Amino acid sequence: MVPADPSRTTTTAVPPSDSARATVRNPSGSWRTPAIGAGIVLLVLVAIRALSPEQLDLPQAFNDFFTLTLSVLIESLPFIVLGVLLSILVQVWLPAGVIERYLPANPVLRRACISLLGMLLPVCECGNVPLARGLIMRGFTVPESITFLIAAPILNPIVIVTTHAAFGWDSGILVWRILGGFVLANLIGWIYSRHPRPTSLLTPAFEEACRREEHTHGTRLGRSVEQFQTEARAVMPALIIGCSLAGAVQVLVPRSALVALGTNPVLSVAALMLLALVISICSNVDAFFILSFGSTFLPGAIVAFLVLGPVVDVKLLALMRTTFTTRTLTQITLIAVLFTGALGLVVNLVS
Repeated sequence: MVPADPSRTTTTAVPPSDSARATVRNPSGSWRTPAIGAGIVLLVLVAIRALSPEQLDLPQAFNDFFTLTLSVLIESLPFIVLGVLLSILVQVWLPAGVIERYLPANPVLRRACISLLGMLLPVCECGNVPLARGLIMRGFTVPESITFLIAAPILNPIVIVTTHAAFGWDSGILVWRILGGFVLANLIGWIYSRHPRPTSLLTPAFEEACRREEHTHGTRLGRSVEQFQTEARAVMPALIIGCSLAGAVQVLVPRSALVALGTNPVLSVAALMLLALVISICSNVDAFFILSFGSTFLPGAIVAFLVLGPVVDVKLLALMRTTFTTRTLTQITLIAVLFTGALGLVVNLVS
């Protein structure tokens, strides 16, 4: 149900209408064109690498770009597919009421447990927005939903496994990422729990969707297929574009410039935080993406990238805007940037 608001009459929540549900699953139909383009790019890269450098007479820089891009893609794809399948399992097949009955009554402990739900609900940020909306409709408060939304993309087992596969225990990057995500999520959740009118953080359209009576159409199998298509359209373009950007940066940017920037304890953190905001790569594979920067940038910069990206990248903010007001998202972004910047500086100081 819609969380209680002292200034409003509490009403029984119902599932959103088809149009509202479509807004969450696919907030913009413009993803289809990038998806097709990304697929073409991938096929071109594979075709080029299938030929020998002598046949194409390509400069070494191009061959390095293709090799780096395809290697990251090959490492990432199995985790992407697994993440999408688990997302469908949680959103379509998990019975109602399974989670709520095991949560403690104390608000702080309850939010702490909700921030750890990502361990049981292993979806990346691409599928977390519709799931967070569903939590609100089940009766979770807005601060609790925000806590889950921020923590789950970092604290889910797929992200933990991929981060370990990329960095192992090197420089404590994995531990810092887990702790940073947990603390940031609970910090923001606590801040908004003090809000006098939590439902004012939501968009009017979403509040109205919570109140409209509408039956869910289609079988579970049909909804699963639809969800797989939606998730794939959202994740794959970002993955391919992100991997391509990683290859391009490593090849085109002078190594001396990267070394000069990456070894500065302050500028390195700021640079990778900016990259995290614009790259919009899925948290299931962002560790593989940033791994190519591991030998150039300090550990604190990498930790800042791995914590900030799953919380407030450009793609995620667009999805979150279907649920939360612009003012709310601005506040969340500011808090996340300040926190991850400080975290990165601390990691650089102690590592």
